Amino acid sequence: MILLWITVDSRARPRNFLKERKHEFSVDMTCEGCAEAVSRVLNKLGGVQFSVDLPSKKVCIDSEHSVDTLLATLNKTGKAVSYVGPK
Repeated sequence: MILLWITVDSRARPRNFLKERKHEFSVDMTCEGCAEAVSRVLNKLGGVQFSVDLPSKKVCIDSEHSVDTLLATLNKTGKAVSYVGPK
């Protein structure tokens, strides 16, 4: 009989295994029309769940799309956009 013990170091996992799915962005939204533009481009992208907080000018997105893809999509609104970080 052979016994085998395997220890897994969580730091050794591939980077995409630890990939964040939830991200927060700052979007220079000033009105409901701006918020609707954000909703429109994200719905067109697909594969996303999101919330838009107009008073704080924040958009939280749950998606497997890359941050670069999400930024490019939000930039289609014509508003200033920046990545805040993982949520």
